[in-house]
Amino acid sequence: MHDINIDTSKLKDLIQNIARQELLPRFTKVSHSLKADGSIVTEADIAAQTQITATLKQHWPDFVLLGEEMSTEQQTHLLASDQPVWCLDPLDGTSNFAAGIPYFAVSLSLIYHSEVILGLVYDPTRDECFFASKMTDGSITGSFNEKPLTAIQSDIKLANATAIVDFKRLTNALATRIVTERPFSSQRNFGASALDWCWLAAGRGHVYLHGNQNLWDYTAGELIFRAAGGLASTLEGETIYKKEIIKRSVVAAINQSLFNEWHEWIKS
Repeated sequence: MHDINIDTSKLKDLIQNIARQELLPRFTKVSHSLKADGSIVTEADIAAQTQITATLKQHWPDFVLLGEEMSTEQQTHLLASDQPVWCLDPLDGTSNFAAGIPYFAVSLSLIYHSEVILGLVYDPTRDECFFASKMTDGSITGSFNEKPLTAIQSDIKLANATAIVDFKRLTNALATRIVTERPFSSQRNFGASALDWCWLAAGRGHVYLHGNQNLWDYTAGELIFRAAGGLASTLEGETIYKKEIIKRSVVAAINQSLFNEWHEWIKS
């Protein structure tokens, strides 16, 4: 994996253990509060971030960490660093967690030289660990619970596809058109972006649409999704990852032909 030496087995073990210790015992047992932007935060978010931050610093002291709870100024400064940057969401799907819905995960990526080179998403309720790393030749290898993650073989058409769509962050015009025209077979909205990417990578959905995701929402999941042969772009046709603290829209599908059909329908 590039020129950085990481014991990936150790990394997975560390993150999984923290999730089991800090998240699972608090699930269905914690209250929540609202941040300034109206989003939810719980003591589980804070406890997991504190523990993961300390653990990563102990094992990889030369790396820096960008967390969701930091200010935009701090995040921008860290992203501009020449050092490897961990990008962490200690509890992706906080609203689900607070409501007792078992669809949440820890999401961790590593950014180096303007590239996302590692992604790890762990779902403690199902004990499912998704992982991907980018090699020096540009190829991406992935795994799902230590089994190789390979390209999904499917010739499914859009009309027969299951879509994961986050309507909340779409324009009214696009959301209305999707509801009235229904170009796919069925639709889901689970509420945790990092896991959405991974469920697509596991074949639990076929196409994806999201109006805006933050860096910590997509970096790990998108790398994992690409390891499974998936394709994604923004609504404007740009690559998803951009080395900036800005929100990015997502159009994705499990293979090229389905991506072309889905993207063409959206833009038509």
